[in-house]
Amino acid sequence: MVKHQPLQVYERQLCLSCITGIYGCRWKRYQRSHDDTTKWELLWSLVLLFTFCALLVWFYFWLEAHNDYNEFNWSLYNRSGEWSDGTVPVLATTAAGFTYIAFLMVLALCHVALGQQLNLHWLHKIGVTAALLTTVVGVISINETWQHEWDIIPISLQATGPFLHIGAVAAATALSWIVAGQVARADKTSFQVVVLVLYLSLLLGLYVVPLYIASPCIMDPSNLRPRPDVIGHQGAPMLAPENTMWSFQRALQMNVTGWETDVAISVDGIPFLMHDRTLRRTTDVENIFPDRQMEDGAFFNWTDLQQLNAGRWFLKDDPFWTTHTLSSHERSLIANQSVCSLEELLKLASYHNATVVFRLRRPPVGHRCYHSWINDTLQAVERSGVPQSLVMWTPDEDRDQVRQLAPGLVQTSLVKQDPQRLREASISQLVLRYSQATTREIRDLSEKNISLTLYTVNEPWLYSVLWCSDVSAVSSEAPHVLKKVPYPIWLLKPDEYCLMWVCADLISFVAVIAIFILQK
Repeated sequence: MVKHQPLQVYERQLCLSCITGIYGCRWKRYQRSHDDTTKWELLWSLVLLFTFCALLVWFYFWLEAHNDYNEFNWSLYNRSGEWSDGTVPVLATTAAGFTYIAFLMVLALCHVALGQQLNLHWLHKIGVTAALLTTVVGVISINETWQHEWDIIPISLQATGPFLHIGAVAAATALSWIVAGQVARADKTSFQVVVLVLYLSLLLGLYVVPLYIASPCIMDPSNLRPRPDVIGHQGAPMLAPENTMWSFQRALQMNVTGWETDVAISVDGIPFLMHDRTLRRTTDVENIFPDRQMEDGAFFNWTDLQQLNAGRWFLKDDPFWTTHTLSSHERSLIANQSVCSLEELLKLASYHNATVVFRLRRPPVGHRCYHSWINDTLQAVERSGVPQSLVMWTPDEDRDQVRQLAPGLVQTSLVKQDPQRLREASISQLVLRYSQATTREIRDLSEKNISLTLYTVNEPWLYSVLWCSDVSAVSSEAPHVLKKVPYPIWLLKPDEYCLMWVCADLISFVAVIAIFILQK
């Protein structure tokens, strides 16, 4: 009787075919190999890893920079002269590039876990190169045009650091399955030792990272100071056109304690509210005075300024993507807004007992009020009838003279100085960008009874960090958002955070040991 050998059955292994096919276009069985990856392909794997890390930081930067998107768009406007939301293409390309590179990284890890040779297809190599070059160009561009925005990363880590640490430990723990598999399959002891040392060093580094994580929100809740005051930066510019009466009234509806604004002086000596040098962005000057649209707004007289509409641009450009939330009545009010004078704002402040901090811009050389700009502004303050204690005076020029003419004004500085020097100069208020003051400096100013206002704070996480840092007030373009933050987003006692950190490390360590035992 003849015995027949059973035919060998070939399993298709669809999952493996998809992984090797998508990564290296190796769809067939004979194209796959368990041989060691060549040095050239290993180099491309390192390039892929570096690109992933660079895009991860770049993506994180743009997510956290959401607080300052309007500042970014305004800087683009100053260069191009056209208003557009420049963050949309940046975010779209960054999200697409990060998703693509992260997908390739997952496929590469799957290759390593399955013992397959890494062989990145040439199309993917082009894609990785394009993603890396685009990221490098983006970093260089930001470094030259928006350099101070890099400060958002260390500040944001105060809010996200403790949670990013747990995520990183979880990712490193999951990676142990691949590392243990490589060690178990390796023939050379030296390779096993190198892999183990590198992985354990990474793991140990992650375990002790919390020793270097400092966040003001890791504190005893009983030491938390009262909620910082919110000042409307140019009113409520996300809900109404900036520096208009309706914008300031909308800010009052959001329970702000005051407003921060920019003041220019017309050619006939009337201080008015305008952020830009020209009137192009926030008025219809190109329609009313087409020949003067590039002219400095200070060279217009008040009669001409009153002819301009300061609201329709908001409905047309929709700078904050919020016009869809407006009612027909609000749209009608916005469409009829005009340029606002400082005197009008001060009268509103007097009626509602709200503070006003304004940045006074000196007229250009050759302007009729070039030498009288301080007196012109003081006269506007006097005519408004506002209590001087509600006005925060910021110009450093002729400060002694201002004290004599209006001793009740709150002397305020826009320049970071030593607290002792501020006290000697009788300056009781300081207004700075949120990145210019550390937690320690904020608390030092508080101890010396110097009130600090930080601008521009729009995100709840940033408001929470500054709240925990004991800041007294923030200036915001989004008072309607901060109004919904009655308490810091998170607050942990030091003992609670230590317990969370130790538990995460212990669970990770036990899981890693178990995975190595199973793989062995």
